[in-house]
Amino acid sequence: MSSPTAPVPRPGILDIAPYIGGEAAGSIRLASNEGALGPSPKAMEAYARLAGQIHRYPDGGSTELRHALARRFGLDAERIVCGAGSDELIGLLCRAYAGPGDEVLYSAHGFLMYPIAAKSVGATPVAAPETNLTTDVDALLARVTPRTKIVFVANPNNPTGSFLTTEEMARLHAGLPANVLLVIDAAYAEYVTRNDYGAGAELVDRFPNVVMTRTFSKIFALGSMRLGWAYCPAGVADILNRVRGPFNVSGAAQAAGVAALEDPEFLDRSRAHNEEWRGWFVEKAQALGLTVHPSIANFVLVSFKGQPGGKDDAEAARQFLKGRGILVRQMNAYGLPDCLRITIGTGEEMTAVVDALDAFLKG
Repeated sequence: MSSPTAPVPRPGILDIAPYIGGEAAGSIRLASNEGALGPSPKAMEAYARLAGQIHRYPDGGSTELRHALARRFGLDAERIVCGAGSDELIGLLCRAYAGPGDEVLYSAHGFLMYPIAAKSVGATPVAAPETNLTTDVDALLARVTPRTKIVFVANPNNPTGSFLTTEEMARLHAGLPANVLLVIDAAYAEYVTRNDYGAGAELVDRFPNVVMTRTFSKIFALGSMRLGWAYCPAGVADILNRVRGPFNVSGAAQAAGVAALEDPEFLDRSRAHNEEWRGWFVEKAQALGLTVHPSIANFVLVSFKGQPGGKDDAEAARQFLKGRGILVRQMNAYGLPDCLRITIGTGEEMTAVVDALDAFLKG
């Protein structure tokens, strides 16, 4: 008799390096780009009110939430699809539009979930080089082949904090074949105050091959709720609704999301806080001699390259900060081993980070 064997996964699955999120066991958590001020009090109240109804299935169509999003951003509610974080929607787009023999294109230092989602459906991820840690439109277009099915662009980009202007994004789309889906991942859009930036909704309204994904995990600070959404052409929305789970967004997440959207004052306060303390931190970190790459999001990428006296080791800096209870994000998986990504937290937290970096560099 032959020996029993374990089930064998589909080819390519074991090639996936699991996504590892930022550490959570610290007193100052600046590794996951969470909202510095926490969630809106209105969102917390809405969440608490659902306690007596958790035995009920949620609205499978997230109807109230979709209409709240449509009102807040001036969109068509029928073309909004909600998900368990924008991660789920990224995965569903790959599942629906790519597979074995296809290619999924993204920028070299883009979000790690793009190649993971591609590999999970048997597609081949293709990374295009960046210029000055910024998505290079020409490099992306040069790598489009007949096998390309999806192009993912995070805008602003995580982890670099850089962005493409509205004009550059339009140029990228214009250079793509009509059968290639452009997915604009605008997770950090609410933090942006520049007038040359657009989250992508205008392109979605004009073309049948553009999708914009967004999240409630960042400025709305509902990361634990796992809530995201996509604005799509009607045909893509129809496909996503066919492949998503029937109850993929919890009732509590829907209620908290609606309440968060109805608290614009809190959103404005969160954005203003980020602008103030990001600028303050950049100034202080540069005064220490560190290289801080330009960012329009709620985090900055800090490089230790060239630091004298053996202080060019980003991992050593991360461990030093961790020893003080401060968690920041290592960047090896993104091909940036000399850098750390640091979320903009409260004023007290950012002061503690600067003090710790100063101690590390002088130690």
